[in-house]
Amino acid sequence: MTLSHVKIVGSGLIGTSIGLGLALKGVGITMSDSDSRAQGLAEDLVKSPSTAPIDLVIFATPIGALSSVLNDEFAANPKAGFIDIGSVKSKVKVEVSSSQLPLNRFLPSHPMAGREVGGAESARADLFQGRAWITDSEGVDSDVLAAGSELINLLGGHQVNLDSAAHDKAVALVSHLPQLVSSLLAKQLNGGEEGWLELAGAGLRDTTRIAGSDSKLWREIIAANSQALSPLLKALQSDLNSLIASLEDQEAVADLIQAGQKGRARIPGKHGGKARAYTYLPIVIEDKPGQLAALFDECADASVNVEDLTIEHSPGQFTGLITLALSDIDAATLSEHLKSNGWSVHAPRS
Repeated sequence: MTLSHVKIVGSGLIGTSIGLGLALKGVGITMSDSDSRAQGLAEDLVKSPSTAPIDLVIFATPIGALSSVLNDEFAANPKAGFIDIGSVKSKVKVEVSSSQLPLNRFLPSHPMAGREVGGAESARADLFQGRAWITDSEGVDSDVLAAGSELINLLGGHQVNLDSAAHDKAVALVSHLPQLVSSLLAKQLNGGEEGWLELAGAGLRDTTRIAGSDSKLWREIIAANSQALSPLLKALQSDLNSLIASLEDQEAVADLIQAGQKGRARIPGKHGGKARAYTYLPIVIEDKPGQLAALFDECADASVNVEDLTIEHSPGQFTGLITLALSDIDAATLSEHLKSNGWSVHAPRS
């Protein structure tokens, strides 16, 4: 099928991002929200009205609000397909089974995308590009499955089929537990003296980034997935107790760090693929306007693909260090190209 008109119930970060992405593909969008301010902002951002019949209704509400809209949306759009984007799937299926919406007309789904800031004002049309988007296709009508697949493809997502129980266990490990650990770590900072926090570097910022997430959103997610989270938290508690008991045992601490390295190495690379080992190319540039743009022009001239980069620069410093992550071949190609054009390139590292 070809989506022509989609209704999105919920005008927060995810709902509005879906609207923006679909609008760019020419799909008509109707935004809806119980908060008129949020709906108005989303409508102004998306601006893709349609008078065609609604093909697909997307529930982008908080988990706790889903039950209040299911029956009304099915009554208003009985021929449409329905899909949700909630972070927990088992509870959602129970909610739908208790409503007038038939389960075969409903596709449970969860895009593995988001930001630590919420609301329509934070929405991005490219939020789902290259991100896994989980669906539970069991017992769902073929036309609804087709609509869901088209939605994911239009937004640049990578569809992964997983039953709801397995989904909830998976996201407890890779999403919900990290949120709680980040929040617990950030909570400890409240007891630190003001001057101590001025010593914070990138490591602390990286590990506490998601601690800035919306507490109202996450309290619902954690409660809804408590059954899958509980054993993970108990395992973490056991590891913490073991660590506390062996802080002066260097071998035990080394074993812990190495086990963490092993676990981190299992995290896939972009688009859910196998993690890639990059070569990191350090380049020193002058602190003056246009240097970054000139460097990326050189990358384009050399036909290399930059996978990631870091910038190190202190206030008042006359130079900055740019480290580019590239494939081995691209790093060698770019290094020779830049050296031949007078850039200050240093030895690459793996």
